[in-house]
Amino acid sequence: MQLTVQDVLDYGLLEGAVIRTAKEFAHARPVHWVSVMEMPVENFVRRNELVLTTAMGCKNDLETFRGFVKDIIDSGAAALMIAMGRHVYEIPKEVAELAEAHEFLLVELPWELRFSTVIEEVMIDLNDLHSQERQRSEQVQQDLLKLILADAELEKIAAYIRRELGSALLITDGYGAVQASAGFSRTKLEAWERQVSKGTFPICQEPPKGNRDPMVQKFRSGELGGRKLVQVPVLQVSEEAQGYLFVELPENAGDGRLDVFSVHVLEHAATTISLWRSRQNAVEETKAALRMDFVRELANGEFTTKEQAASRARALGYDLELPYIGLAGSPENFRELFERRKPDHSSYTEWSKSMVAYIEEEIHYAAHAMKRTVMTGYADGYLIVFLEKPLESGQENQINFLDLIERRLGNLLPEVVLSWGIGDYEEGFEGFSNSFRHAKAALEIGRRKKGAGHRMDYRDTRADRLLLQLAKTEGMKDIILSTIQPLVDYDQQRQMNLIGTFSAYNHYQGNVSQTARALNLHRQSLLYRLRKIESLTGLSLVDPDDLFLLELCVRTYRIRANEPNNA
Repeated sequence: MQLTVQDVLDYGLLEGAVIRTAKEFAHARPVHWVSVMEMPVENFVRRNELVLTTAMGCKNDLETFRGFVKDIIDSGAAALMIAMGRHVYEIPKEVAELAEAHEFLLVELPWELRFSTVIEEVMIDLNDLHSQERQRSEQVQQDLLKLILADAELEKIAAYIRRELGSALLITDGYGAVQASAGFSRTKLEAWERQVSKGTFPICQEPPKGNRDPMVQKFRSGELGGRKLVQVPVLQVSEEAQGYLFVELPENAGDGRLDVFSVHVLEHAATTISLWRSRQNAVEETKAALRMDFVRELANGEFTTKEQAASRARALGYDLELPYIGLAGSPENFRELFERRKPDHSSYTEWSKSMVAYIEEEIHYAAHAMKRTVMTGYADGYLIVFLEKPLESGQENQINFLDLIERRLGNLLPEVVLSWGIGDYEEGFEGFSNSFRHAKAALEIGRRKKGAGHRMDYRDTRADRLLLQLAKTEGMKDIILSTIQPLVDYDQQRQMNLIGTFSAYNHYQGNVSQTARALNLHRQSLLYRLRKIESLTGLSLVDPDDLFLLELCVRTYRIRANEPNNA
């Protein structure tokens, strides 16, 4: 819906007007403005402006007249209407040829026709059209808002926008991945994906400097398959483009500029898509928080009945009837990485949350690749993972799963150190909390025995757990303290590490030469330390019973020193 030059020429008051050039284009030339202009033109004429003139400044000079008309043409005006009879009696042949070459309309007006009368008629029609466009634009805005309130899918919103614009369109994320489309064939979508992979779209160049046109400043244009596309950013609160709306212009779109109504529709559409994204993000964040709470409560055994847990699980899309095995993960160096990089986050808590979310994405990716169901959460510094375990599979299910996670994180987050504990499978509802508790115990034991960045299976910790049980008895506590404490005190005073020396000596089965090489000690220095151990403990390192007692006390002491609360 627009006013054209032909519509103006059809006014009764312009009955005496004569179209001298480009008559066949009168129906296609839109009129957005109307003005009276004499020389000089400079930048006072707007695109699609209907210009009225007496050409009084030309003074019968052909080159001056030609230059005046050329400036009007270059401004993008809709047409030039010249009052004939005082300053111009005839449009020169050279000027008419110039206009024809540019498919530009030159119209002769009777001298007695008042410009103010023409302007009044044009402005009445333009105001009427603007009023209609404003009403249509407001209706579009209301319809889009209703779609949002009705929880419409993005495809339905795209279809509505296409009907209003009459053009095919795409809705993408910030990287150009298609989220919804309307009117694009499979072939065009494939072509789009190729252009995105090449970096052609989204368009990232800066707007031309000095051009304050809102459309030029906000919108970008490109080409796909010989057709022009307009790129409209979808903004979030941060004012960064979180996605884009791409609209294919009609084949007869000329210079690719949109009319006012289309611009308004695109702006309303961008706002609507932004609201839709915000709503979806809020929904996903809420679901993620509920899932995390559920997994945490499941791991800690906080549900009173199986039915209560099953009801929550169904609402979140989980199936507790599947066999699961618990895994516990611990990021070991988050604080160190945060301090080293000083990332642009307000706090360590915010940064660590984003890192945990990233790791969880890789956990879900690994589960999807292995076609396993997975439930994840994070609490008290531990990653909580319940991985589906086919009943016929053994340890390779968990090992392959962790291998895949570590391979991907090794490429994407090579500096992050993760320790893992693998629980054992237990049937029944109570098996969830037991399996995770065992996984956490295995993680802590593995961390003390192997250091950070390793994994430990609960089934491989039997000896360590036996020592823990022995260490809990009152009699055993007294024996450990009376045997080990003299060595601990001496090590603290002299920094000699007698406990480490004994462990190495016992590891090499009493071979002094091998022990000295392993500890990088002179043989005599090692013998001095061994004699000091015997004198402090009152035990002989050549007596098998004394050797067994000292080994038992050392291993139990080390486990007790960092015993996890729930081991």
